[in-house]
Amino acid sequence: MPSGHVAVPTEGPDEGRAPFNYRPALALLASLFFMWGFITVINNTLLPHLRSVFELSYTQTTLIESVWFIAYGLMGMPSAFVIERTGYKKAIIIGLSVMAVGALLMVPAARLPSYGVTLFALFVVASGITLLQVAANPYVAVIGPAESSESRLTLVQAFNSMGTFFAPYFGGYLILSRTMGGTSLEGTVLTEAERLADAQATQLPYILVAVVLVILAAVIWRSNLPAMGSATSRVAKEERKNHSLWRHRNLVLGVPAIFIYLIAEIGVANLFINFVILPDIAGITPARAANYLVLLWGGMMVGRFGGAFLMRRFPADKTLACFALFALVVMIGAATLHGPIAMWCLILVGLGHSIMFPAIFAMGIKGLGPLTEEASGLLITAIAGGALVVVQGWLADAYGLQNSFWLTVACEIYIIYYALWGSKPVVMGAPTE
Repeated sequence: MPSGHVAVPTEGPDEGRAPFNYRPALALLASLFFMWGFITVINNTLLPHLRSVFELSYTQTTLIESVWFIAYGLMGMPSAFVIERTGYKKAIIIGLSVMAVGALLMVPAARLPSYGVTLFALFVVASGITLLQVAANPYVAVIGPAESSESRLTLVQAFNSMGTFFAPYFGGYLILSRTMGGTSLEGTVLTEAERLADAQATQLPYILVAVVLVILAAVIWRSNLPAMGSATSRVAKEERKNHSLWRHRNLVLGVPAIFIYLIAEIGVANLFINFVILPDIAGITPARAANYLVLLWGGMMVGRFGGAFLMRRFPADKTLACFALFALVVMIGAATLHGPIAMWCLILVGLGHSIMFPAIFAMGIKGLGPLTEEASGLLITAIAGGALVVVQGWLADAYGLQNSFWLTVACEIYIIYYALWGSKPVVMGAPTE
């Protein structure tokens, strides 16, 4: 049996024949990253809205986001099999179509209104995003030189953060600012008629999202997006029997790193507005708090553009460790301080979180070669860690919202561990080259 080291393909689609210019494909994929970031963060403005409409506890509110991330856990590996059968381009089109169907399901969910139908609609949208994630992330990582994979994926993920940056404006204007619950202070009791009227506010935003998704699917359909199958799938069928995913330490420890990181990111983002509106923090309305949420996601966008630059000059693992240490410090501040300074600590954690997902993902699949698709499926499945935001909701109900952020502090510690030790691409149980 060979030593187990398998290089990730670096020559691009149908390699070995002519130099391949991957930049046009990379630019097109950036639009996908933008769109799923945009849709995911609409949830951050949707959650306080639904909490008001359905009179939910923190646990019930975070359960909405848990359903969203349960889709990653259930659909991650099936998405990898879809890509193997259809190829990257068709899989992306299928993912966009599924997302559009889920967005349209939000219309009957708002008309009824129904908490259950809302959960199902968000599950469908998340299933489509899962397929996009499994396809697009490894595509970006292997489409160019292996030595710059972390930087390249972080750069494209910056466009994901650009989508998250604009989404709170969109959701704040079309959902929160047009509802009684969104323009009232915490503790205001709405009448049945007001809650019913507020529920209708989600229809227009999701119709607009569905239209954009259909247009984007049509653009991808007509594009010349090169197939990556010749670089991974065909070789994989012959070589997979000789290689095991579980012998690659960077992947084995990278899966829990993604899982744990998502607990941190989603917990902060989803409870941000609820935290900021507390009287002893900022004491403002949800609509105003959505404007500060923009700064959280803006920090992630800036951090990713900056991180892509830094990782071209410094080792990716050391860069990740520095960002994680910064996140640890500001999260301790958010968990212990009061007033506006606690709010700003929570805003700044976006900067610390910025490069975590792309850096962990790229390091997790490094050296996997013909196992790249399955490894990608596992790492995307680990995004289901976001479902454990319901645990933070339970902690918030039991011990107070601010104290629940100690869970985030613990998550940052593991990311530091992975960056400094667990990310090393060593094949366990085999000699290294």
